[in-house]
Amino acid sequence: MSLLAAHLVSLQVSLSCCWALSCHDTEKSADFSLPGDYLLAGLFPLHSDCPGVRRQPTVTLCDRPNRFNGHGYHLFQAMRFGIEEINNSTTLLPNVTLGYQLYDVCSESANVYATLNVLSVLGTHHIEVQANPALSSPAALAVIGPDTTSHAATTAGLLSPFLVPLVSYEASSVTLGVKRHYPSFLRTIPSDEYQVETMVLLLRRFGWVWISVVGSDGDYGQLGVQALEEQATQQGICIAFKDIIPFSARPGDARMQSMMRHLARAGTTVVVVFSNRRLARVFFESAVLASLTAKVWIASEDWAISRHVSDVPGIQGIGTVLGVAIQQRLVPGLQEFEEAYVQAAEGAPRPCSRSSWCSSNQLCRECRAFTAERMPALGAFSMSSAYNAYRAVYAVAHGLHQLLGCASGACSKGRVYPWQLLEQIRKVNFLLHEDTVVFNDNGDPLSSYDIIAWDWSGSKWNFRVIGSSTGPPVQLDVNKTKIRWHGKDNQVPESVCSSDCLEGHQRVIVGFHHCCFECVPCEAGTFLNKSDQHSCQPCGKEEWAPAGSETCFPRTVVFLTWREPISWGLLAANTLLLLLVTGTAGLFAWHLDTPVVRSAGGRLCFFMLGSLAGGSCGLYGFFGEPTLPTCLLRQGLFAFGFAIFLSCLTIRSFQLVFIFKFSAKVPTFYHAWVQNHGPGLFVVLSSTAQLLICLTWLAVWTPLPTREYQRFPQLVVLDCTEANSPGFMLAFAYNGLLSISAFACSYLGKDLPENYNEAKCVTFSLLLNFVSWIAFFTTASVYQGKYLPAVNVLAALSSLSGGFSGYFLPKWYVILCRPDLNSTEHFQASIQEYTRRCRST
Repeated sequence: MSLLAAHLVSLQVSLSCCWALSCHDTEKSADFSLPGDYLLAGLFPLHSDCPGVRRQPTVTLCDRPNRFNGHGYHLFQAMRFGIEEINNSTTLLPNVTLGYQLYDVCSESANVYATLNVLSVLGTHHIEVQANPALSSPAALAVIGPDTTSHAATTAGLLSPFLVPLVSYEASSVTLGVKRHYPSFLRTIPSDEYQVETMVLLLRRFGWVWISVVGSDGDYGQLGVQALEEQATQQGICIAFKDIIPFSARPGDARMQSMMRHLARAGTTVVVVFSNRRLARVFFESAVLASLTAKVWIASEDWAISRHVSDVPGIQGIGTVLGVAIQQRLVPGLQEFEEAYVQAAEGAPRPCSRSSWCSSNQLCRECRAFTAERMPALGAFSMSSAYNAYRAVYAVAHGLHQLLGCASGACSKGRVYPWQLLEQIRKVNFLLHEDTVVFNDNGDPLSSYDIIAWDWSGSKWNFRVIGSSTGPPVQLDVNKTKIRWHGKDNQVPESVCSSDCLEGHQRVIVGFHHCCFECVPCEAGTFLNKSDQHSCQPCGKEEWAPAGSETCFPRTVVFLTWREPISWGLLAANTLLLLLVTGTAGLFAWHLDTPVVRSAGGRLCFFMLGSLAGGSCGLYGFFGEPTLPTCLLRQGLFAFGFAIFLSCLTIRSFQLVFIFKFSAKVPTFYHAWVQNHGPGLFVVLSSTAQLLICLTWLAVWTPLPTREYQRFPQLVVLDCTEANSPGFMLAFAYNGLLSISAFACSYLGKDLPENYNEAKCVTFSLLLNFVSWIAFFTTASVYQGKYLPAVNVLAALSSLSGGFSGYFLPKWYVILCRPDLNSTEHFQASIQEYTRRCRST
C-alpha cells in the first residue's frame, strides 16, 4: 500500500507540473494516431533533447529544428507498420482493429507527459483512480517503449499501479526485471544480465584477465559496469581501472583528458566500454585526441554497430573493436512501407507556426524530409531495434488474441482491462518470422546476441559477425579466424598483469589484484591443483611429487623381497649355516664320547647348536612383506637364541679357567659349584633374563609392520617398528654384556692346555660379533631404506657364523682331519705339559 500511495502522489505532482505549465494546443500530425477498437501507445525518441538546466518544470517541445533522430523515426515506423499488418491479418485479430497513440519522447519531461496522457481517460486530461487502480480504464491498453533505461524506469513506475503492460524495445537494465518494483514491465531486448555474462565469457575465451571498464553516466552504464565488475570478479578477471563518462562530458575536456591519462597508465590492453551511443562517441573522440591506440575495445550493444560512433574521425586507428550486438533481424516489408510513407502526399502535417508550437509532442516536421536514400545510413543497429519494436507490437497482439478468444476465427469484443492483457502477454509463445517470442518470469525474452568485429578492410566502415551468444544458460560461440587483430602477424593481443606461471608454480599475489603475482615453484611433495593456483597442496601419504609439479604420483611400495639377488645370497648363507649346524650336531652325536666333544662341553654343545639354529631360523622373517608374526619373531628369536649361545660360551670358558687355575685354590667352592649344577643354573638364569627382556619388549614396545614415508619421497618402505625401541636396544645390550663376559673368560684361558685353549677362536668370533653390530647400528642411523633388513640379516648372520666357526669348526677339524689328536693320551699329554709349565713358572 505504501508503494501504491507513493505512485499516486507522484502522479498528482506530475499532473500539476506537466499540464498546468504546458501549452495545451493540440495540433498534431495524423501519423501519430489511429483510431481503433483497442488503443496501444508508442513512445519513441523522434528528436534529441538539448541537455541543460531548466528553470521551470515545463514539458520539452521536441519538434525543434536540427534535432531530428532518424533512429527513433525508424522505430516509430516499425510500430505503425506492425499495427497495419495486424489490422490487415484475418487470423491474428479478425474483426478487431488496433489503434495507436504515438508520442515523441525526446526528454524526461516529454516522456512523463506522454505516460500521463496514456493513463488519462481518452480525450481528457484526467486520470481515473479507482479504489483498485487495476480496474481503471486508461486511454491505452499497453505501451510500446520507451528507449532508454531511465525513461523506461519512469514510465514503468507510473504504469505499475494500474498494471498497464509496458513492452520496451531497447531498455535492457537488469533492475527493470525486478517484479516487485515494475510488475507490468516486459521487453523484447535481452536483459543486460545476459549481455554482461556474454562479455565475461568473451574475455575468458581470449584469456583477457586484466582489463579496464568505462561506463556512461546513467542507469544503463552504471548498472552495466556494476554487474560486469561482479561477474568478472567471480570469473577471476581483474579490473585495473574503472570510470564513468559524465553526462555533460565533451570531447577533450579536462575530465575526459584525466580519464584518458588514467586509462593509459592502467596498462591494460582490453577496455570494456559499457555506454550509450552519445557518450560512447564523446569517449572515442577523446581517445583519438589522446592518441590512445593499440587496444582491444569491447562494445556494449547500444553502440557496438552504431554509425554514430563508427563515424568518429580517426577512430579506425584505435585498435580492434569487438562487441555484443542484438542479433540482426529485419522487418520484412518495413523498407517498402517507409518509402511509400515518404512518397505519399496525403497525410502531411498541417503548417504550425513557431508561436503555436504545442507540447503534445505528436508532431514531426522533418519526418517527411527523411528520404528513402537516407535510410541505409541508419545502420544495422536501427534495423535490429526496429525489429524489437515490431516484435513488441506482435506480443501485445498475441496477448489480445488469447484474451479475446480469437482462436475460433472471430474475436469477442468486450471491455478489456490492462491487467488482463498483461497476464496474457506474459504467457505468449509464438513464432514471428522464424523467431520465437516468449517471456520468462522477469519479462525478458530469449537471449540472442551477435558477436561482431569492426572491419576497416574495405573503403568504408563495416562489421562482421564472428560468433553468437544464446541462452539462458548463456553459451558463446566465436570463430577466432574471422577477427583481424591490430597487432603484428594478426596475433591475439594479451591483456594480463602477470604472465601465466609454468607448470607446478604457484601464484603469490603482489599488490591488491589477484591477477598480479609472482611465480614460485611448488616444493617437493606438493602439487599445484588447477582449481587453486595460489597455493600448493600436499600430496597424500601414498603419493609423491617432484618440485614444480602439477600432479602427484603413486609411491612405489618396497621391501626386501625373496626374489632379489641380495636376498638369494643371504638366504643361501643362512641355509648353509643351518646345514652346518645340523651336520655338526650329527657329527658330535656320533663322536659324543670322544675327548674333543667332551672337552667342548659334551651335551651342552647340542644346546649351543640348537640356540644357533633358532637364531638362524629367525633370520627368515626379514624377507618378504612384513607381517605381525614376522615382526614379533625375527629379532626376538635371534636375540634369545644368541643369548643362549653366549651364555653357554661364557660358562664353558669360565669353567675351564676355574678348573685349571682356581679349583685347587678354592676346592670347597669348586665342589659346591659342581654339586649344585652351577654351569646349567647359570645358563638357565642368563637365558631366562634375556627371555624376560624379549617378552617385555614384545609386550610393551610391540614391533609392528610399518610404512615409512619420510626418508624417500618416491617410496613407501615396509619394515617393522623395532630398531629404535627401548626393548630392542636392551636386548642387544644384554647380548653385548654376555659377549664381553665370554671374551673376558676366554682371554683368561689363553694359557690353558692346547686342547682347552679356545681364546683365539672365541676372541675372533666375538670381535666379528662386535664389528658387525657396530656396522649395523651405524648404517641404521643414516639409512632407513629397503635394504636395511638385509644389513640386519648380514650382522646377525655374521654373529651366528662367527660364533659357530670360532667354537665348533676347530672341533670339526680335529674330528675329521686329525683323529690322532682326538685321543685320551693326547689330551693327558697336553694337561701334563701345562702342569709342568705352571710348576716351572
